[in-house]
Amino acid sequence: MTRTGARTGAGAGVGSGARARSGVRSGARARTGVGNGARARSGARNGAGARTRLPTAVPTVRAAAALLAVAGLGHTLWTGIHDPGHALAFGVLITVGELARWGALPGEREPAPLGAAGALAYALLGRSGGESTHHGVLQVVAVLVAAHLVACVPHVARGTGPAPDQVARRVLTVTFAAVCFQPLYNSSRTASWSGEGPYYVLLLLAILVLTALCDAVLAALLLRSRTRHPYPPLLRDELRGLLGIGSAVCATGVVMALGVAVAGLWALPVLCVPLLLTHVSFRRFVAVRTTYRQTIASLARSTEIAGYTPHGHARRVAVLCRAVGRELGLSGNRLTVLEHAALMHDIGQLSLVDPVPDGATATLPAAEQRRIALLGGAVVRQTGVDPEVAVVVERQADPYREQPLSARIVRAVNAYDDLCGESLIGPLGALEQLRLGTAHDFSPEVVESLARVLARGGPAPVLPG
Repeated sequence: MTRTGARTGAGAGVGSGARARSGVRSGARARTGVGNGARARSGARNGAGARTRLPTAVPTVRAAAALLAVAGLGHTLWTGIHDPGHALAFGVLITVGELARWGALPGEREPAPLGAAGALAYALLGRSGGESTHHGVLQVVAVLVAAHLVACVPHVARGTGPAPDQVARRVLTVTFAAVCFQPLYNSSRTASWSGEGPYYVLLLLAILVLTALCDAVLAALLLRSRTRHPYPPLLRDELRGLLGIGSAVCATGVVMALGVAVAGLWALPVLCVPLLLTHVSFRRFVAVRTTYRQTIASLARSTEIAGYTPHGHARRVAVLCRAVGRELGLSGNRLTVLEHAALMHDIGQLSLVDPVPDGATATLPAAEQRRIALLGGAVVRQTGVDPEVAVVVERQADPYREQPLSARIVRAVNAYDDLCGESLIGPLGALEQLRLGTAHDFSPEVVESLARVLARGGPAPVLPG
């Protein structure tokens, strides 16, 4: 609820608003308030330093990918192209896969699965039509980079296309797969180890599993460098993503390599069909998910349109809740539930006949606050949203020791945005008031996580109007 914890945070932590104000003026509690303010100011200074420091993983990954690209192109131009027909066929396949990248949305880990599968298949290609191939690791890199450069031209003309970090990840992971396979195959070690039967297929699958793990680790590392969120939840999200379209990409890469080894290049277009159908289905799923989220955002704006809450309040709370949830280790569905609950946390105010001035429901009796929260949960349940979202909305008025973690986050972040949005105390004063309310209303762990997010340059509060 908007402002349910804002003014309560100023005083309920020490019993009531009056006692909090008098306590801050008193000696011991005043010293506590000064200490909290000092910690908040220190966090702000640390935040300024964090914003000026450049993440080290991003330039390192880009530099490594650039060196590999230069080495691959230079070596291939110097020594010539081995098996040019295969290089051209796989280069065209990767280019088409990159061009088929349509409407990549935030959070999608593999917007060009056909290109990724083609690149992995070329890295794991040892024979074609029963004849051995002779391309090496550097030629694999050269074909991949050349295909990306060709595919980037129309994307750049439209102002879209993959981010540099995504291209760097692709170069490094495909190179990893080629390094694991090509030297072994060209030295005939794979024949002595696994032969050409089922064990050979298991070897290819094992290499692709390692490659997928490498890509997940690299993606989480890059995201960690940009956002400073804890690494384990980011890695769990990436590993969870491998179970979806990632597994289809890896399986198609193995099937392509094996199919070309037996039937030659004619197998490529036939083997692309299943992945294309999977991609189309995945895009439809993404469209449905996007519509679902837009519906939630529209419902969240109903309180703003009706004049119950300030403009942009729900959006600001949702963005900051997601960052704090990441800081506390939430990931996957739990993070999605938190974001949706933050967007809809004020919807219970629509049950009021007369709006509370400025939406300050903290001035209402506790029973009325609870009633508004329960009515908000009932509205959420009728929308068909995940029932866990309704639980978070219903529990946001409870004392924090009785709340689930998501409800604790929503209550603290909502109070912070309220204090920053309509008062003159600013972010430092808002954090100090939240810390004063940690005795009853706000979880100390959540408040300190919020302070860390803001210290790193997290979403800044936006004043209404």
